[in-house]
Amino acid sequence: MGFSDVESLDYHWLLSRIEKQRVLRAVSVQGVMEHALQHRERVGVQDFVLLEDFRSEAAFIDNLRKRFNENLIYTYIGNVLISVNPYKNLPIYTEEKTKLYYKKAFFEAPPHVFAIADNAYRSLVYEHREQCILISGESGSGKTEASKKVLEYIAARTNHLRNVETVKDKLLQSNPLLEAFGNAKTHRNDNSSRFGKYMDIQFNYEGAPEGGHILNYLLEKSRVVSQMSGERNFHIFYQLLAGADQDLQRHLRLQGRPEVYKYTTDVGPMNQKMNDAQQFRIVQEAMKVIEIGEAEQRDMFEIVASVLHLGNVKFVQNDKGYAEILNHDANSGNVADLLRVDAIKLRESLTSRTIEARGDVVNTPLDIEQAQYARDALAKAIYEKHFSWLVARLNSSLAPKEKDNWSSVIGILDIYGFEIFPKNSFEQFCINYCNEKLQQLFIQLTLKQEQEEYLREGIEWEPVEYFNNIVICDLIEARHRGIIAILDDECLRPGDATDASFLEKLTQHLDGHKHYKSHRKMDIRTQKTMGRDEFCLVHYAGEVTYNVSTFLEKNNDLLFRDIQSLMASSGNAIVGSCFKDLNLTSKKRPETAITQFKNSLNELIKILSSKEPSYIRCIKPNDFKQPMQFDDKLVSHQVKYLGLMENLRVRRAGFAYRRTYDAFLERYKCLSSETWPNYQGPARMGVQKLVEVLNYDREDYRLGNTKIFIRFPKTLFETEDAYQIKKNDIATIIQSRWRGYWQRKQYLKMRAAAIVIQKWVRRFLAQRLRDRRRKAADVIRSFIKGFITRNGPETPENRRFLGIAKVHWLKRLSTRLPTKVLDLTWPPCPATCQEASRELHRLHRAHLSRKYRLALSPQDKKQFELKVLAEKMFKGKKNSYPSSIAERFLEDRLTSEHQVLRNTFMASPSWPTGEQLIYSCEAVKYDRRGYKPRERALLASDRALYVLDAAARKTYKLKHRLPLDKLRVVVTNETDSLVLIKIPQELKKDKGDLIISVTHLIEALTIVTDYSKKPDIIEIVDTRTIAHNLVNGKQGGTIEVTKGTQPAIQRAKSGNLLVVATP
Repeated sequence: MGFSDVESLDYHWLLSRIEKQRVLRAVSVQGVMEHALQHRERVGVQDFVLLEDFRSEAAFIDNLRKRFNENLIYTYIGNVLISVNPYKNLPIYTEEKTKLYYKKAFFEAPPHVFAIADNAYRSLVYEHREQCILISGESGSGKTEASKKVLEYIAARTNHLRNVETVKDKLLQSNPLLEAFGNAKTHRNDNSSRFGKYMDIQFNYEGAPEGGHILNYLLEKSRVVSQMSGERNFHIFYQLLAGADQDLQRHLRLQGRPEVYKYTTDVGPMNQKMNDAQQFRIVQEAMKVIEIGEAEQRDMFEIVASVLHLGNVKFVQNDKGYAEILNHDANSGNVADLLRVDAIKLRESLTSRTIEARGDVVNTPLDIEQAQYARDALAKAIYEKHFSWLVARLNSSLAPKEKDNWSSVIGILDIYGFEIFPKNSFEQFCINYCNEKLQQLFIQLTLKQEQEEYLREGIEWEPVEYFNNIVICDLIEARHRGIIAILDDECLRPGDATDASFLEKLTQHLDGHKHYKSHRKMDIRTQKTMGRDEFCLVHYAGEVTYNVSTFLEKNNDLLFRDIQSLMASSGNAIVGSCFKDLNLTSKKRPETAITQFKNSLNELIKILSSKEPSYIRCIKPNDFKQPMQFDDKLVSHQVKYLGLMENLRVRRAGFAYRRTYDAFLERYKCLSSETWPNYQGPARMGVQKLVEVLNYDREDYRLGNTKIFIRFPKTLFETEDAYQIKKNDIATIIQSRWRGYWQRKQYLKMRAAAIVIQKWVRRFLAQRLRDRRRKAADVIRSFIKGFITRNGPETPENRRFLGIAKVHWLKRLSTRLPTKVLDLTWPPCPATCQEASRELHRLHRAHLSRKYRLALSPQDKKQFELKVLAEKMFKGKKNSYPSSIAERFLEDRLTSEHQVLRNTFMASPSWPTGEQLIYSCEAVKYDRRGYKPRERALLASDRALYVLDAAARKTYKLKHRLPLDKLRVVVTNETDSLVLIKIPQELKKDKGDLIISVTHLIEALTIVTDYSKKPDIIEIVDTRTIAHNLVNGKQGGTIEVTKGTQPAIQRAKSGNLLVVATP
């Protein structure tokens, strides 16, 4: 079956199989857009333009949800990227993923922030069109992370170019600095940008980054002095308190605890403090990369610390009802020292102000409320100007070293998205005004891009109906009659202007405007929920109600001239330079905050209008910062506020899908036999043939100069599904043909190889059989010769036989080894193994001995040690030693009655504290004169020998306490039990040597020697007579030693002590 057979299949039969294919779940959805279409039922479409029901917000959100549940967080609307914050780390930013987008056409890879960055970079480098990437979304939707990923991609993309490392490091390290000073924790985001940022990255003619420039907008400086419950001040305050070392904290006079300071009272958990300390070190490293020196760093930290101290300045009311600061207030002194200004002037400027009226200068004291306003205004002004200085300092570090006329830029705008809260104030008004302007620019540029593409392709442009929000922009910014003009007039006019009067003027001038709603004109039901101090604007994204409270105060943004003059004189270089730029002598009132913001915004619009834009719209899926949670209602609000449905409607006003002829033909050429496998003519003609085969209606498509335009997604879906079916059929045919050819080829090769192998195997087997027989004969012959000469010396002839005999002997020996240590038997061995047998016998005896020794209990081990010591001391020296071997040595030889007496004695004061008893036994003591025997008890401690009178049987009486280190013991070499204890002359209390009979003599002396470690105190004499001394060394008497049948110790007729020992 060839390709023509496949083509003969009815095309509509292919379509009938589409539904069956849709139920198949693919493992992966990576690849180009058209490939992913086959999985659209599960993961949605990669481009919202391909939604069939593109007007349905429910279908839009359902597509977002499908992709979010599959961890596909990026989706396109044409060339606009929708990014849903996953609130978890995904493996989609690796080096491998980064390289996937290098030099790829926009739709050749799945939607990704890298695709936006690469498309902008290639347009800049190859087409020399300056680019800008606009990132917007709610707080917590991932705008800051998106801008980081753009920078990281550009850094990776330009990694091969020379001399770019320093510039890339500075661009990347500018983020930690700006986040520390401009980001804060809010209810919606732990790292919320509280300012708008536009960064220009400048590239040279090679496409390498060589510098950058940053513009900042509308820093939320009110956060410096107050935050909502559960939110925090700017990160740098907590990072400085948690991460500064002791020397720096001592210099800044900080305590290291945020709860101590009024401006940082909301403190997070302990792990947050540890993270703050780590981030502070990152900030310090970033400062080094940006080339901010140590002096500048110290000035910056002094400014941050001064704001903290300033918040703790307290005012008291004096007798006249005015505010004053006590002289001993340390906080005002700390502020003055850190900012290097006069402390007295600082107190005066915070509690009074100077007013010039008709040439006269009047000093007006402030009440407590006014003083607190002045303090907070100063804190906000210092921090705001410091932040502006930091941005300028970054710009000076990022500025290219040399001017390049061929340079071009990519701008990255990270700006706040449309905001609507339960209570909306001045900040939300400015933010939403900014979003109105950007939405107007977005629609204009989108329509412009569409028109330009249609014009290039020669396709008739059909006018698109869309909501033009210029009417809302005019309502806000029109001269003399817009909200901004009315607000400025109210702020600048003489008299008592209030927020209420401002609201009244708004109602007078704008009550007839269809996008302005006041409380007065609302229906009764709406009036119940809308305050009298509120007005409502109908923005492009919906209605927002604003509370006018503090509008005038925040718009005026006044800082008393006295405070400005004082700050201009600051010794802190940064503060001084920031406030010296102000024209303090000018009588002209400075521009209001809203006017400054409007002018900056208009300049931004001019910048963006001059560049080719790319868009990233960020969405947060839930309010709890949790992964895999998708809140349809919350997402629906953001889709509305970001104007995504309007964007999709404009993009779908013409054709939903467009692709170059080459790309379209390359993918779908298999659907026609005229274009498969390779079409030789122009790509446009090949696409024309495909369109005819696919039966496109005339209204379904248009052929442009280089692209085919398809109007409806359904047409593309049917084409893609037909392609998937056809691809499987063609693959089956190719596989069958190839497998048949391959198997036949393999069979012939295998058959030829088998014949060759069989021939060689037969030859090999015959040779091996011959060799085996020859080898067997040699083995038998040598074995017989070895048996014959087995008892002779080892020779080459009997070596193998003897080896086998040795092996067999060792095997027999292994089963007949003695198992007991006292078993001295040993199996016989061959004559050639005599030496090995003796060595093995010795080793086995040692093994059994070691095994027996390791099995001993601690008590048995101690017995063996004592027996060994006794052998060393008495074997061959004392005839009674052999009789002591069999009996175990005991440390206590007293009867139970004597044990009670001993314990009583040891509990008495006569027994020194800390002495340890080592041996006790009963003994007989013989008098030095007359040799009368007396019962005694012997107690040996680790320090002394105690001789106790045991005759009373009620209690022991201490007769002698003899230190062990002073004694010398004399025993005979016979079997008697007599011990003569030689007492030195310095022990005058004793009357002479002690003569004692101890039943277990060897046991007692061994145990005492084991503890004292002094075997030399024992003397064994081999004489028939032994002299003993009385006090002062006088001769006392003689001990006669003789042998007899019965052992005895008694007084002899000669008057001496007779010791009778058995043979």
